Amino acid sequence: MAKIAVLGSGSWGSVLASMLSDNGQEVVLFGNNEKVAKEINTAHTNSHYMKNWSLNPDIKATLELKKAAGDAEIVLFVLPTKAIRSVAHQLSEILMQTGNRPLLVSATKGIEPGSKKLVSDILGEEVYPDDPDKIIVISGPSHAENVAQHDLTAITCASVNQANAQLIQSLFSNDYVRLYTNTDVIGVEVGGAVKNVIALAAGILAGKNFGDNAKAALMTRGLAEMTRLGVSFGAQPLTFGGLSGIGDLIVTCTSVNSRNWRAGKQLGEGHSLKEVLQDMGQVVEGATTVKAVHELCLAQHIEMPICEAVYRVLYQDSQIDEEIKQMMGRSRKAEQRL
Repeated sequence: MAKIAVLGSGSWGSVLASMLSDNGQEVVLFGNNEKVAKEINTAHTNSHYMKNWSLNPDIKATLELKKAAGDAEIVLFVLPTKAIRSVAHQLSEILMQTGNRPLLVSATKGIEPGSKKLVSDILGEEVYPDDPDKIIVISGPSHAENVAQHDLTAITCASVNQANAQLIQSLFSNDYVRLYTNTDVIGVEVGGAVKNVIALAAGILAGKNFGDNAKAALMTRGLAEMTRLGVSFGAQPLTFGGLSGIGDLIVTCTSVNSRNWRAGKQLGEGHSLKEVLQDMGQVVEGATTVKAVHELCLAQHIEMPICEAVYRVLYQDSQIDEEIKQMMGRSRKAEQRL
């Protein structure tokens, strides 16, 4: 049995915490919502994020980071990207006090605006600047709702240290969740982040009543953009043909369980970004990640027309119909290129 601190009491954090507890691990769930924590501890439910579902009753929820992570063997980050740095900094101070050196696992899919850093980079800077071996990322096609229903799920577990990746693989895997290891941390993270932007675009097309042809074209060309950005970071192109690339792209661009897809659909139906975010009531990572992607495109001269169009629609008041017209009217190009 391993003691695992799960940071983030939203839908994915709660489901992962419950799954790990079902797997026989000792789990403490950290969050900043007192009402949610109380409900988890007393009723073993989290109705705000996951209706008609119960967590493993052995899980303890807390608002105190030190209580959750001070002596944990593994700390699992399931927080919005914008919260990662501040919480990681707090964790670093706690670990300096306790002398504990847990493995850090990220299940967050995003790129930090401004710094344009991946989550593994942030965890490295804030907690383990000299020990990247202790950082692992998990990503892939995995809606919280489906995992909660024990739907068959396969995801990727990546680390520069193969033994640590295999440890997480063994702790997380069960008869309905299967993890595959990978050493391409960058590729796994870029895929998980950029697919949220492409999912926004897929939702926009659905909201404009485009069909399967448009969806297939978008996903295929979105995969090319995802790969192009990943390679610029130093990722391996083949990674994007795996679970954290095309796998996650498929599930996020085709399912109503995807918050990014649902947000995009509302945008396509004519709602403003402000209205959409208020209606969702949860984090839409693609709306944040697209800012970082836009900054990277400008800084590194990377061609990502779909992501750039999404950015203009969200933050420059560009009209969706005009963006589609411009996209289809771009100069002709060869398909097989990075």
